[in-house]
Amino acid sequence: MPRPSLPVAGSRREQNGGSVRLAIRYNAGDMPTALLFDFDGLIMDTESAELAIWQEIYAAHGVTFPIDTWIQKVVGATIANFDPAVQLVHLSGRDLDVTDLHQNAKMLRAERCSRLGALPGALELAAEARRSGLRLAIVSSSPHAWVDGYLRQIGASQLFDLIICREDAPRLKPAPDLYLKALECLGLPAQECLAFEDSPNGILAAQRAGLRVVGVPNPVTAHAGALQAELVLPTLKGVSLETLRAAFPEQGASSG
Repeated sequence: MPRPSLPVAGSRREQNGGSVRLAIRYNAGDMPTALLFDFDGLIMDTESAELAIWQEIYAAHGVTFPIDTWIQKVVGATIANFDPAVQLVHLSGRDLDVTDLHQNAKMLRAERCSRLGALPGALELAAEARRSGLRLAIVSSSPHAWVDGYLRQIGASQLFDLIICREDAPRLKPAPDLYLKALECLGLPAQECLAFEDSPNGILAAQRAGLRVVGVPNPVTAHAGALQAELVLPTLKGVSLETLRAAFPEQGASSG
């Protein structure tokens, strides 16, 4: 859900008909105004836990889990695109209870994810950006209850100005709707923002919304091959605003 906006470095607030908008001024070489982060697999590695659980369930029934299909249809998007329980029934040829399979996976996921912390570097970069006056958003295909709950778990519930989740847009990634909603809420054009994604679906969604993207694969999305982002980093550990400034020297050039 939207959070109170922060003042933006190099900006001025203008009152217009009772509403407040940000009028941004840039010089060539400045940082973008906002950083937009995916959540699952980028801030927390919930994706590895989810994949491992379904691999174990499939193995218990003597079936190999279709990881390529999982990455293509689910990671960065939604499990509604591919139901692993239904697929297990089909592949195993057994009369398995789909509801029981999902309940077992849900129980295991909650237990394992309760022990997770943030992935290295993600919160450190976000905190540096906030200190520097940049605005911060999460753009996720997961529901608010999931994202907000795990942000509290890792002590980051107050770090982000805006949280956009599946309830906030009509279509999920790889459609651009979630990112377009974030840009609308921030009141910023895409060229003044930078997105961080771990999956092909997420990268495509951000690019379709006009954003430049930093791709950071995790152990799951590494199976998808090279990420087609403008910049690909093996991790966010040690990544600073200076790293991004050097990689995107023209980001934030004067827009009039």
